[in-house]
Amino acid sequence: MGIHHAIYSTLTNKCPRCHQGKVFTANNPYELGSIFKMEKTCSCCGQVYEKEAGFYYGAMYVSYALTAGWFIIWFTLQSLLLHWDMWTILGVVITWIIAVAPLTLRWSRLLWLNFFVSYDREVVKELKETK
Repeated sequence: MGIHHAIYSTLTNKCPRCHQGKVFTANNPYELGSIFKMEKTCSCCGQVYEKEAGFYYGAMYVSYALTAGWFIIWFTLQSLLLHWDMWTILGVVITWIIAVAPLTLRWSRLLWLNFFVSYDREVVKELKETK
């Protein structure tokens, strides 16, 4: 897995195999009515997004790591720059974690999918030739 391909796919909501089709039906993670709605397959290359039932349970571990990352960032900011009192930083961090929860959920699923599906130049080349 090329890390730059995984980052691109994750940040743009694109298929990890061809970088063309969408994974989630809505591009905006804050459309809360469709937060969990994912395409079954890629509209361009046909990649199946859910390899088996319960496939995305593993994304919980990625979500845990991302959330821990948010806490580490806030801890570092608090220690080096902010020096707020405990209740202020606690309120800010809790509000932040809730605010970025839809983004964290989406990124965790996309990263999990990228662990198992790699970018394939040959598929992209074939797609360009058939157009």
